Amino acid sequence: MINIKQFVFNPFMENTYVVYDDNKNAAIIDPGCYEGYEQDELVNFIKSEVLYVRQLINTHCHIDHVLGNAFVKDKFGVELYMHEKDLPILEAVPSYAASYGFANYQPTQPDHFLKEGDTHNIGDIEFEVLFLPGHAPGHIGFMNEAEKVFIGGDVLFDGSIGRTDLPGGDHDTLISSIQNKLFKYHDDVKVYCGHGPETTLGKEKASNPFCAIK
Repeated sequence: MINIKQFVFNPFMENTYVVYDDNKNAAIIDPGCYEGYEQDELVNFIKSEVLYVRQLINTHCHIDHVLGNAFVKDKFGVELYMHEKDLPILEAVPSYAASYGFANYQPTQPDHFLKEGDTHNIGDIEFEVLFLPGHAPGHIGFMNEAEKVFIGGDVLFDGSIGRTDLPGGDHDTLISSIQNKLFKYHDDVKVYCGHGPETTLGKEKASNPFCAIK
């Protein structure tokens, strides 16, 4: 069974997820925790649930999704998984972090690269890696069809889509990623978004003003 805990961190109101199996093996996805109280909130949950953090994952590497990378790597001694095409996005963060108010941002480097079609396990949970560029050049998402769960970062939101005006973004590419890859999955798939509430693929196929299937 897939267990998911959502946290909302940093001024961008970014969703950080702890995903874990029934044996308490866990991954932290897109840690946005920057302030000490945010880090404490994350750690206290992991302690209270007696979880074993095995890995760190970035769906993409915009600043709001990587602010806690260094903290998680150091605190739990885990390695970072991401897509290789987002490496320049990750490496650019130190050049502008202070201008966004994050003067104490600590950079990190990836340990493993994931790609389209990979099978990635979090303990007993098996995810298919989907390559979904457009919001970021190396954006990936994680699909489990059996339990109808998709962890999608900033590709698709409840009634919206990820912005495409940042470096490496492209609107047509993002729409193609959503309609030609993501929307092929069942309507009942629950989407855990990088910002805002959960949604379903069926809802977005029917009514999303940016990418609904006409």
